[in-house]
Amino acid sequence: MSAAPSRLEQLLAFYADDPADPFTVYALATEYRAAEPLVAWEYYQKLLAEHPDYVGTYYHAGKLLEGFGRKDEAEQVYRKGLAVSRKAAQMHAASELQQALNSCLGLDYEDD
Repeated sequence: MSAAPSRLEQLLAFYADDPADPFTVYALATEYRAAEPLVAWEYYQKLLAEHPDYVGTYYHAGKLLEGFGRKDEAEQVYRKGLAVSRKAAQMHAASELQQALNSCLGLDYEDD
């Protein structure tokens, strides 16, 4: 008897069935983020280009860019995400993006 497919295998199958589904693309990016960040970035880029209203993308895409040392690009992703989340009235997401932007810019004054 074969083992059940892994979460990644299931997501890749969903993606093969419907590569335009933003939730599946986001889930793949999330799945790859820790072990294969460059692969994750490809999925985030697809979301940013093809699904710019998918609010959840911006925070994680920005954090990944920061992890790559690409702070200027991360700043732009956070700023775009702020506009998108506010337009969608997703204030919790907007708050998280504002905090990420402040941190990226060195404006976070919280004690660690």
